[in-house]
Amino acid sequence: MRRLLVSVAGPALVAGVLLSGCATVPAAAPIADTPKTEAPKAPALTETPAPTPPAGPTAAEAKAYVEAAEQKLGDLGEYAARVQWVRATYITHDTMWLESKANAQLTEESVKYAMGAARFNDVAVDEVTRRKLNLLRLSLVLPAADRPGAADEMAKLSTSLDSTYAMGKFSYKGKVYTLDDASNVMATSRDPATLRAMFEGWRTVSVPMKGDYTRLAELANEGAKGLGFADTGALWRSGYDMPADAFAADTDRLWGQVEPFYKNLHCYVRSRLNEKYGDAVQPKSGPIRADLLGNMWAQDWANIYDIVAPKGMKGSSYSLDKLLLQKKYTPEKMVKTGEGFYTSLGLAPLPQTFWERSQITRPRDREVLCHASAWDLDNRDDIRIKMCTQVNGEDFYTVHHELGHNYYQRAYKDQPFLFKNGANDGFHEAIGDFIGLSSVTPVYLNQIGLLDKVPGEEEDIPYLLKMALQKVAFLPFGLMVDRWRWEVYSGKITPAQYNSRWWELVQQYQGLVPPGVRPNDAFDAGAKYHVAGNVPYTRYFLAHIYQFQFQQAACDQIGWKGPLHRCSIYGHKEVGQKLNAMLEMGQSKPWPEAMATFTGQREGDASAVAAYFKPLNEWLIKQNAGQNCGW
Repeated sequence: MRRLLVSVAGPALVAGVLLSGCATVPAAAPIADTPKTEAPKAPALTETPAPTPPAGPTAAEAKAYVEAAEQKLGDLGEYAARVQWVRATYITHDTMWLESKANAQLTEESVKYAMGAARFNDVAVDEVTRRKLNLLRLSLVLPAADRPGAADEMAKLSTSLDSTYAMGKFSYKGKVYTLDDASNVMATSRDPATLRAMFEGWRTVSVPMKGDYTRLAELANEGAKGLGFADTGALWRSGYDMPADAFAADTDRLWGQVEPFYKNLHCYVRSRLNEKYGDAVQPKSGPIRADLLGNMWAQDWANIYDIVAPKGMKGSSYSLDKLLLQKKYTPEKMVKTGEGFYTSLGLAPLPQTFWERSQITRPRDREVLCHASAWDLDNRDDIRIKMCTQVNGEDFYTVHHELGHNYYQRAYKDQPFLFKNGANDGFHEAIGDFIGLSSVTPVYLNQIGLLDKVPGEEEDIPYLLKMALQKVAFLPFGLMVDRWRWEVYSGKITPAQYNSRWWELVQQYQGLVPPGVRPNDAFDAGAKYHVAGNVPYTRYFLAHIYQFQFQQAACDQIGWKGPLHRCSIYGHKEVGQKLNAMLEMGQSKPWPEAMATFTGQREGDASAVAAYFKPLNEWLIKQNAGQNCGW
């Protein structure tokens, strides 16, 4: 998702004169001849009035301040969004330069308004104005320091990191690999030496980023402290309508609800990898070798389903990849199908400009950033996706996900600028994933004509295992990335410890290890886009909890009585009406209120994850009998 006020990573802070809440100086009156008069006598000393203390800021000034901020930041945000779009879809030296300048200007103004909002901390204002003032203070992912040059330096560092990642390549046996190339090999190869080469090769791309990342973290901390936060990590954790420490504790609570299931999945997968590769490659106990899991970051294990498929079961009677090819789907048809899911819920079709301006496939004549994202360029109707879509099941899901961002963006377009965002950043990710849960169910595939017949219950375990390899395998990674960054920002770890601490956390949360000893000067965290691109990551962990919570609520609304994993909400306009009521709220209310609007609950709850995967978890426990689970 790209929503500039909150997701621009980069530029900075040049504090200056407040742009609102200040009196306008009137033009001087013309000079005219005036008759001479005697100067008035000075009053006696005893008649001198006591000085009147300057009046503090008023509620009216506070309201005017946020209105001016919304107008200014909205205008700058649209300009920066369009420049960013050009840079992401046409990467050259010049577009990188333009983006850094636009980002710097936007961040300078954002920081001015964020810091100026503190002037009204003790002013009694209405609830809406108070929320806007708080959001102004929290609006910057990477605030810059209040001094000349900081904004420009941050912008250049951010653009450099992002573009280095986008253009990253490495060589192996005389062939040059992009991330897409290497990821495809990791998804399909079963040769440990090749997998290790891809895994380690991509991590050479991030080594040059370390110095820029370190400097960027220093600048961001300087800016965060200027806004009154202990560090940038504390700023990030404060954006959830609760104290920073309370939010960290709440994510621990949610992880505690799902950790036992993850360990059961880990234990089962490790056993099957051991059978496949032997003790020398994957031991029977302890952590799993990360490059064996079919994904560059081991955050999604679905690509090794062929290795871990249940024995003695029929398995899936269909392949979504093959179905899409057999039915002659194109990337454009996949996006049209995704749109059709949302319109089946009663939501309006995408605007014509979406189809004219989106990047749906990868251009072959220029460098582009292929990482899938959804864009809202004018905070109204110019919504787009940027993808390098391939005709396969993974991108079929991704299309439904990204369109969730677009439909959310359009739903809150009538909110004031500062409320044009998700209830919290986890909501934005969760909406598309919630729709995605239905988008890959056999029931939905049958409803849209991709699948001729819905399989029976005998295919439930294979189906749920595939889903768990995506959804449950991701959870500790989703939590761990920001745990590492919080330690970077707090100073708990130094640049010399970046890599060693990264792998300590990978082992602690995911139970994984690299295929070989990693160099101390490596920067393996930077091999993940969201680190190089400075995108907070806990939102994805929350999304993987919320999406099941939304799914359970929606299926309750339609009166579904069967297993949760078989429920499709396609075509249920009553769900769409209630969903849109939540989406239209944007960030105008604390997120528990938005959550309650759709689910009736006022906190995140991972019990729906357990409900969705209950049959699989019971099966895993039986399969793991006699195993030494854990690491």
